[in-house]
Amino acid sequence: MKVIKPSVEIMDVFDGQDVIRKLELCGRVCYKSEHKMKDTSPYKFIQNIINRGHESVLEHFSFSVKFICDRGISHEIVRHRIASYSQESTRYCNYSKGQFNGEITVIEPCFLVPGTKGYDAWYKACLVAEQMYFKMLDCGCSPQEARAVLPNSLKTELVMTANIREWRHFLKLRTSPAAHPQMREVAGLLLKELRVKIPVVFDDIVMILEAWFDG
Repeated sequence: MKVIKPSVEIMDVFDGQDVIRKLELCGRVCYKSEHKMKDTSPYKFIQNIINRGHESVLEHFSFSVKFICDRGISHEIVRHRIASYSQESTRYCNYSKGQFNGEITVIEPCFLVPGTKGYDAWYKACLVAEQMYFKMLDCGCSPQEARAVLPNSLKTELVMTANIREWRHFLKLRTSPAAHPQMREVAGLLLKELRVKIPVVFDDIVMILEAWFDG
């Protein structure tokens, strides 16, 4: 059994400056103010539409993210409806095969500390689940039948494609203090990357987070 930490990958290659220029151009069509566009104007324009709640303009750009997380967290991610998804299938993946090195992979819970009784109990439970999964396969069960014993911590890969408005909604919900710790961990990784990759668009969410946790 392999234990890993969660991760995120922005699958599209794009220039953040080009993204905000496109968003500004789309938004200025509403006012026929394209002539006001300058090198620095996208920053102020995007800030204004976000402050005013006119976020439909942000729907004009979409991108895909691959999450590597556990099955439990993936169920929370796919609740976001204005998005498209592709996910690793436990019906068709046979973890006894070579591409999986004959083992299952699980995501280490961020709320358990290695060496503690809680962590040891979790680890042993996952080991037993792996053993029973392979035993069911040996007994002639199909992968979709044997998956019944796989743990919630099982690693899954999930691709989510959404527009920027929906990504903002996703990050507001999934980075809040009310979110599950593992969901917040994954969303935080994505927010950190996006804030660097696309200027302005996610800055207010970071400020809200800082206020929450500083308070």
